[in-house]
Amino acid sequence: MNVDLIFKIAAVGILVTVLNQVLVRAGRDEQATMVTLTALVVVLMMVVKEIANLFTTVKGLFGL
Repeated sequence: MNVDLIFKIAAVGILVTVLNQVLVRAGRDEQATMVTLTALVVVLMMVVKEIANLFTTVKGLFGL
């Protein structure tokens, strides 16, 4: 597993946290929620891609 993936997820988390706080303090709660949900979808897609690579590697390893 790449350490880059962990750093990417951490960077997305930090960016979303800052953006979320700015939007909440500006009174834009709906946009803050949408930013959080969008970031969650982006991170989940990154993780799903890595899980797909894991399954491909396991299939290749066992010749399935």
